[in-house]
Amino acid sequence: MLLHTIILVLDMLVALGLIATVLLQSGRSAGMSGAIAGGAEAIFGKKKGLDEFLNKVSAVLAGLFLLLTLFLSVI
Repeated sequence: MLLHTIILVLDMLVALGLIATVLLQSGRSAGMSGAIAGGAEAIFGKKKGLDEFLNKVSAVLAGLFLLLTLFLSVI
């Protein structure tokens, strides 16, 4: 029972981290706001390093979430 509770809490923390990293990423198609801000990105550059880092972190958290959820279903 203690193991189940610990894994459940870890699963919730990973889920919250996954939600946060997905929301922090910039959208692929920004629509009208992307057309307006496009000139600023051409002058100042885009934050590619942060997007790549958040992409890797979200992939790792998604894998962890999958494994923890599967382990919870087995217990």
